[in-house]
Amino acid sequence: METANQLANRFKEVFLDGKWVANTNYKEQLSNLTWQQAVKKNGSLNTIAALTFHINYYIAGVLHVLEGGALEIRDKYSFNMPPVQSQQDWENLLHTMWANAEKFARQVAAMSEEALEQTFTDEKYGSYRRNIEAIIEHSYYHLGQITLLKKIILTVPSA
Repeated sequence: METANQLANRFKEVFLDGKWVANTNYKEQLSNLTWQQAVKKNGSLNTIAALTFHINYYIAGVLHVLEGGALEIRDKYSFNMPPVQSQQDWENLLHTMWANAEKFARQVAAMSEEALEQTFTDEKYGSYRRNIEAIIEHSYYHLGQITLLKKIILTVPSA
């Protein structure tokens, strides 16, 4: 379970408490934003809220599989975010993501080496390990986008 613990810690690092790779994490970047900042549109770029929904969509979908369910998520729905129209909507989205991240990390930490190497729902997706690592990498990719969008929103008055 050493590998599982390492993966769980890498996952928690990007979402909840780490600073080693990106010198920040989702919780640090998102917790102090207002809902208006989160939905602020900058040209054709995604909003911070849309990226938050998108990454949580994948966490929730893979978590469902880790908990014994079927793979039900589809890429084409990963940006189908319900409108964020209040601070409460934004805080609900964040609360859901933090809860999913905590559960995801616990599920990963509990996996055996054998379970990590098993096929993830279908041969075409590879192993559980591969999918967990993909979630971590995908999350860092969007964390970078969120960090840049936040800098634009907080420093450029007309953006």
